Amino acid sequence: MCEDIYFPVSASLYYLFLTLCNLGKKKIPYCVISNLLVLKLDIAVILFLGALSLCSSFCYAVTLSDCYVTLWLPTASTEKVRTRTIRNSKNPVWNEAFCYKIDRRVKNVLELKVCDEDTITRDDELCTVLFDIDKLTVGRTVRVKFQLNPLAREELEVEFTLQNTLDYPDGIITNGVLVAREVSCLEVRVDTGKLKQQSTNQELMFTVKGSHEGSQKISLGADPVLQNIVFHCVINDQTRLDITLPEELADKNETQNYGVLSFPLNSLPLQKEIMVEEDQSFEVCLTARKCSGDLDVRLGFSLCMEEQDFLRKRKKYVAAALKKILNLEEDLKEHEVPVVAITTTGGGTRSLTAMYGSLLGLQKLNLLDCISYIGGLSGTTWTMANLYEDANWSQKYLEEAIKEARKQVTKNKICCFSLDCLKYYYNDLMERTKEGHNTSFIDLWGLVIESMLHDKKDEHRLSDQRQAVDNGQNPLPIYVAINLKSNYSAQAFREWLEFTPYEVSLLKYGASIPAEHFGSEFFMGRLVKRLPETRICYMQGMWSSIFSIDVMYVWNLAADSEDFWCRWTRDRVKDIEEEPFLSMNPYEIDTCLLAPSSTLSSALRDVLTGRPTIAQYPNFIRGFQMHSKYLESDGFCTWKDTVIDSFPNKLMETADDELSLVDTGFFINTSYPPLLRSKREVDVILHLNYSGGSQTLPLDQIAKYISGQGIPFPKIEISEEDRENLKECYVFEDSDSPRAPTVLFFPLVNDTFKNYKAPGVERSPEEMSEGKVDVSTILSPFTTREVCFSEENFDKLVKLTDYNVLNNEKLIIRALRMAVARRKQRNY
Repeated sequence: MCEDIYFPVSASLYYLFLTLCNLGKKKIPYCVISNLLVLKLDIAVILFLGALSLCSSFCYAVTLSDCYVTLWLPTASTEKVRTRTIRNSKNPVWNEAFCYKIDRRVKNVLELKVCDEDTITRDDELCTVLFDIDKLTVGRTVRVKFQLNPLAREELEVEFTLQNTLDYPDGIITNGVLVAREVSCLEVRVDTGKLKQQSTNQELMFTVKGSHEGSQKISLGADPVLQNIVFHCVINDQTRLDITLPEELADKNETQNYGVLSFPLNSLPLQKEIMVEEDQSFEVCLTARKCSGDLDVRLGFSLCMEEQDFLRKRKKYVAAALKKILNLEEDLKEHEVPVVAITTTGGGTRSLTAMYGSLLGLQKLNLLDCISYIGGLSGTTWTMANLYEDANWSQKYLEEAIKEARKQVTKNKICCFSLDCLKYYYNDLMERTKEGHNTSFIDLWGLVIESMLHDKKDEHRLSDQRQAVDNGQNPLPIYVAINLKSNYSAQAFREWLEFTPYEVSLLKYGASIPAEHFGSEFFMGRLVKRLPETRICYMQGMWSSIFSIDVMYVWNLAADSEDFWCRWTRDRVKDIEEEPFLSMNPYEIDTCLLAPSSTLSSALRDVLTGRPTIAQYPNFIRGFQMHSKYLESDGFCTWKDTVIDSFPNKLMETADDELSLVDTGFFINTSYPPLLRSKREVDVILHLNYSGGSQTLPLDQIAKYISGQGIPFPKIEISEEDRENLKECYVFEDSDSPRAPTVLFFPLVNDTFKNYKAPGVERSPEEMSEGKVDVSTILSPFTTREVCFSEENFDKLVKLTDYNVLNNEKLIIRALRMAVARRKQRNY
C-alpha cells in the first residue's frame, strides 16, 4: 500500500434519528433498540410544509396536493424510504419516525425529496433538500428549517438527534478521498433435485440490494440440480437476501408475501452453512465469508512502485545523454536529473505521421534519451502503440519504423472494408462478447484502426508494453482519455484517466488498477470478475473515439454558449444554508435546494448531450464511498473541476455507472494532465502540436484550465502578430515558480522549412517545391478527415516536423541546461 493510505480505528458509529410529525403536536414517544444499546426518547421532530402546491406548477394552485416525502441516505442504506401520502392538504401532517445507523468517517448527505402523488401520471418531484450530517453534533438535538420558497413562506422543518452506539466500527481503507469497507462474499447453493421429474422453465430470482451482482436467476429445470451463485456485498443491518418465487411455488408457500421470501443477512455466521428454506420443491443454503487480503485497487496519489523503479532506471539514460549534450564535466546525481516529457495533441492520421517526424528529429539530436514520459491521445496513440511493440524502439534508428508507417498510411483503405475484413470484425466482436466485455460501435472502429495500421491481427495488449520500459530503455508512454456522464456535456463533467503499461488510474480519486485488469469488474476495491485483457486496438478505438460526439460539442465549436444551454437545461441548485450550527468545519457541504428541470428542459438536455455511441467499461471505483473530508484532499482538489464534485451522492452514483470513455479532444485536445501530477515532478514539457485549425487553441485552453486548478504552470503570452504568423518554437517559463515546468511549444507550421531543407541549408530553385507543405488551409491534404496520404505527402509531413525540431536545437538545449540548474538549486 502507498503512504497515502491510512487506517483510522477510533472513529465512532452513530445513530441518526429522523422523526416527522406536525408542529405543535404532542411529542410522540419512540423507542429504538440496537444490539448493544437501548435508547428511549421523546422526540418532537417537525415537518411543516407550506403551500407546496405552488412549488411545482400553476395547476397545483387550484388543486390540493397529495404530498409525501422520500428520504435517502445512500451511505447508510440502499433503500429509499418514504412517508405515507397525505391527500388533499396544503399542510400535511406526518407522525412517522426514521432511523439510520451511520459512520461519520464517510460523507453522509441526506436527501429529503418532497413529492406530489399523481394517480394517472408519474409523481411530481417538487424539490429536494441536500443536508450534510456532519453539521450535527453528537448528543445534541437540532431543529432545522429548510426554506423551500421564502416568498411563499414554504419551509420544511426537521429535528435531528445523533446518539452514540456501542457497536464496534468496521475496518476501512482510505486515501482521504475514497473509502473501502469490508466486503463479504455470500455463496448461495440451491438444490432443485426435488423438481427433477418436473418439466419447468421457471426461475428463482435472488436479489441482494447494494451488492455488486444485484439480482441473479437460477432455472428450476436446469442441470445440474445443485447450482451455486455468489454475491459480493457489504453486510449491515439493512442487508437481506430476497428470493422471488415463480407463481406455482408462491401459491404453495403460505409464509411469504407476494411471492418473495426475505432473509436478513446481518446475523449470518461467517464460514458456516445455513439452510434457510426447505419445502417440497427446493432448498437453499447460504455461506458467508469475509474477503480478506489487500485491495485490488491501489488507493493513493503517489506513483506505483513499478513506475518509481522505472524512473530510477530511466534517469541513468537521461543523465548519460545530458552529460554528452550539455558537455558536463561530472555525472549528474539522481536528484539533479530533470524529468523531461513530451505532450501531444490529436489529429488522426496527420498526428500519427507528424509525431514520427518529431521523434526522428529528437533522435538525430540525441535528445530522445533525455525524455522520460510521452503523453498521447487520439491519433498519436496510434504512433505510440506501434512503436512500443518493439521493446527497444528508441535505441534503434527510427527510419525503419517510419518506413513501415509509410506503407500503412499510404495503402488504400478500401481493403479495411473487404468481405474478409467484415467477417473478421464480426467474429472478433462475437468472441469479445463471449469473454464478457461490453461491445459497441467504438470497438468496431478499433478493429478498423487495426486494419488501417496492420496487415494482420495485432495481439498486443497494453501490459505487453512493460517489456519496453522495465529496464528504463524507452520513455514511459501515457495514454489519456476522459470519462463522461450521461446527460452532462464534457464541459460540465469529465474525469481524467491515464493509461500506462503498469496501471490505469482515475486522477481525481487517487485510484489505480493494474493495466491487465482494465475491463474486469470490481466492487469496493475487490476484483470480483476477471476478464481477459483487452487488445490494444480496442483501446485505440476508445482513445480516438471520434463517433462519441454530441450536439453540445458541435455547438461550442461555433460559439461559446455552454452557459446559455446549461442555464436552460440543468437542474436548479440553490444554497439555502441559514442555520447556525455549533459544528463549523471546512469539510462541511452547504445545505442545498434542488429544483428539477421541466420536462421540456430535460428533453432538450437529452438531445444536446446524447451521444450516438460511446466506449463503456466497468468502473473500478464502484462501491466506494466518499471520505468525510474528501473536499480537503489536495489530490482530489487538484482535479476537482465538475459541477457535481461537491455532491458526494452524485459522485457515488456516477461510480456505480460504467465508465463512458472518449477522446480527450472532446474537452481539450491535449495530453497534459497526467504529466502535471505533482509526484511526477516534470521539469520540461515539449508540446508537439498536431491539431487542425488554430494551433494555439489547445495551449490556450490547457493554460486556462490548469490556472483554474491551481497547478503551477507558466504564463502563455504570444503576441497577436505572432498568432497570425507562428514561429516554429516558443519557450514559456516562470522563474518565480520553481515547480512550474518549462514549456517548449512546437506548433504545426511551415515557416522556414519553405526555404531551408535542413537547418542553415537553403533550398535550390529546383528544391523549392519540396518546401511547399500546406498544413493550415482547408485545402490541405492533411485534414483530420483524411485517413490515407500519398507517399509524397507522407514524406513531406515527416520532413517538416523533423526539421522544426532540428532547427530549434538551441532552444531545447537551453531549456535542458536551465532545468539541470534548477534541480541543483532545490533542497532535497
